[in-house]
Amino acid sequence: MLRFCGYNMAVYFAHWLDTGRRLARAPKIFRVNWFCRGGDGRFLWPGYGDNVRVLKWIVDRIHGPADAQDTPIGHVPSPDALDLGRMDIARAHVEAALHVERDEWIESLADLGEFYKQFGTRLPAALPTELARTARRLTT
Repeated sequence: MLRFCGYNMAVYFAHWLDTGRRLARAPKIFRVNWFCRGGDGRFLWPGYGDNVRVLKWIVDRIHGPADAQDTPIGHVPSPDALDLGRMDIARAHVEAALHVERDEWIESLADLGEFYKQFGTRLPAALPTELARTARRLTT
């Protein structure tokens, strides 16, 4: 997407970080990987029709105390926090989909660090700082 941006993305990142600091209630950020695969190569989550179950957990988390597990990357739903009623999914698949695989994350953070290098000194210091904090949580 960088080639479609009209200005240095480091400036864009800085803008959003600054905007977040000025907000009384900054928006919550959630990451979802709908395409996580199991050891057999098949998708762990059954698909689009059931994504609303995770979105419901997100809304519940924003507005109340939806159950979550603390992980090095943040809060992840506990398997029992998701509404899985009338769903044909093995508990092992749910647990695997919610599992934080440390080695995968460490590798992804290394890739992100390489991505950040292209922005040079214009990259907001908060980004590599948070990257380092997350890597530390994953390795300790």
